[in-house]
Amino acid sequence: MKKMDSYGLKLCKFQGELFQKSIEETDCSSGIFIRRFMLSDLAKRMDGAGFLFTATDVSDALQEIEIEFGPSDYGSVKYGENAIYWTGYIYQYWAYITGKSSKQIYKTVKPEELNKMYLPYHSMDPEQVIERIKEAKNISDEDQIKRGVEILRRIRSRNKK
Repeated sequence: MKKMDSYGLKLCKFQGELFQKSIEETDCSSGIFIRRFMLSDLAKRMDGAGFLFTATDVSDALQEIEIEFGPSDYGSVKYGENAIYWTGYIYQYWAYITGKSSKQIYKTVKPEELNKMYLPYHSMDPEQVIERIKEAKNISDEDQIKRGVEILRRIRSRNKK
């Protein structure tokens, strides 16, 4: 695992603010917004290096997601401001320290699950939160390595054909 640094913390803060602002500026539910974000080109760029050196602010990022997916008013459940900020922060923290994509982390833990964890876990260190989630889901780093090796084998076998 990678050590968290100042760049990573700024990414976490940006994503937390983005999620928080989505409550006011999007018409869809929080769960739908988070899904759209995690599958977006914006999330892919954030997973790569150098995102913070671009001139993107939170409002521009929200607009980019809406342009990519189109407007949506699906769903009505909006998470609390603090809970959704924390959710965004934890997702980014997890992606940053593990080097996984936002999409991979999203597949591991859904927004509804994280939202329910906010009250008991929000005062914990993010790495402790991630470890608790992995324990609860019976995910070990070894399992993740095995899955990665299996995916690599499938890709290689496809390329040979």
